Amino acid sequence: MHLTSLCGNRLLKDVTVLLMIFCLISVFLRNRDWSRSSAQPPCPSRFNGFSFLMRPAIRCDNSGPFLVLLVTSSSGRFQTRLAIRRTWGIERLVGGARSVTYFLLGHGRQRQHFILREGALHQDIIQRDFEDTYHNMTLKVLLGLQWLCCSCPSVSFVMKTDSDMFVNTDYLIKLLSRHPHRRNLLTGIIMKGFGPVRENSSKWYISKDEYPRDKYPPYCSGTGFVLSTDLACRMWEVSEKAQKIKIEDVYVGLCLAVLEVEPMKIHSQQVFCSHKVPFSICTYRQLITSHWVRDYEKLLFWRGLQDSDDEKCRGEP
Repeated sequence: MHLTSLCGNRLLKDVTVLLMIFCLISVFLRNRDWSRSSAQPPCPSRFNGFSFLMRPAIRCDNSGPFLVLLVTSSSGRFQTRLAIRRTWGIERLVGGARSVTYFLLGHGRQRQHFILREGALHQDIIQRDFEDTYHNMTLKVLLGLQWLCCSCPSVSFVMKTDSDMFVNTDYLIKLLSRHPHRRNLLTGIIMKGFGPVRENSSKWYISKDEYPRDKYPPYCSGTGFVLSTDLACRMWEVSEKAQKIKIEDVYVGLCLAVLEVEPMKIHSQQVFCSHKVPFSICTYRQLITSHWVRDYEKLLFWRGLQDSDDEKCRGEP
């Protein structure tokens, strides 16, 4: 046999061996990664058969966001979600702390095709196939908690808010960054001494069958409240033990009562507002939420805050 033929055969054998070694290494690495993911703690569902329709690409790791904002939105509010993405919901970095925003939706019915396209484009929609109605707000909150605790547990804080709100994310991050309580924290507009509305024409009507007691435990208004992630995940764990109720902020309070935790203030002043606060640069710099803010106002207010960095307000250093 010629020398060139011998060398060619030997080279072919060497290449084959190298390919086999490469394949074995690849299989080993895949198995190792799978074993790591399968070793993660189980994440049981609380949705009785409602499946995920959409989950965003995970942007959370060991150095995940400092703050995740979960915005309850209805299926038809495309323009509102766009306005939030362009303003307070845009990914921010404040003093090294990052915030990201996701939207919580139920099934969009006739709009579902457009929602799927929207989610594929922006990668910020978390959706299950329950009906997208006001009385399923509690399911939306549970949806957000499940996604957070199973997919993004390295986050420090999570905020639940609504799409008709204005949120000063910069100020919120600053307050959370210097707050002494990084664990076991629920803050917002604290509601104490409130009870069920028994008038059946009310949007918030709760029958005695749904909730027989006269008073709710303390909770925070659903317009905007903030949880430390450790507390949010403890809530997720006990969510089946709390009495189910369609008013989502009261349900969060019921979960906290199971955990024997009460909400606390994050600031001596009222920085969470459930009404619409008239806009001024200095007022909005030192609040976290304002309610009933229209889409075009979100753009105006946000631009006003961003363009006034050099303007000094009374009491600021």
